[in-house]
Amino acid sequence: MNLTIRKPTENDVPSILSLLYELERPRPFDENEIKVFQNKIQDYFSDSHKNILVAEKEKIIVGIVSIIYLQRLNRAKLEMYIPELIVTEKFRYSGIGKKLIQHCMDIAKKKNCYRIRLESGNQRKESHKFYKSMGFEQSALSFTKYTI
Repeated sequence: MNLTIRKPTENDVPSILSLLYELERPRPFDENEIKVFQNKIQDYFSDSHKNILVAEKEKIIVGIVSIIYLQRLNRAKLEMYIPELIVTEKFRYSGIGKKLIQHCMDIAKKKNCYRIRLESGNQRKESHKFYKSMGFEQSALSFTKYTI
């Protein structure tokens, strides 16, 4: 498979947004909110504690992973947190997600992170199998309280 994993550019923002929508992330209500979402993505470009990587096949973005490096109060090393890992539906089960996670593991090793953490919705059973196959283990429960 001819796949390139790279940092995104400004031109990739619409493709990143499309992948987020494909994973059932909230869609913007109007043009103003589209701009807010675009700005959030662009913030990752300039923040040294954040990163986005895109998987590109034949000049089309087919996957993304977002990364946040967290400082924990009780750890000397950083934690790598992965808020989003998305592969477009057409290319799922083709090894792209595995390559993105392996890329993250390489970065975590270089940055001397003490762990990689991610979350996956209860309904995403296939994703859970995938993460376990990559060496992840369920280590916590996640609780959410919406404020609006």
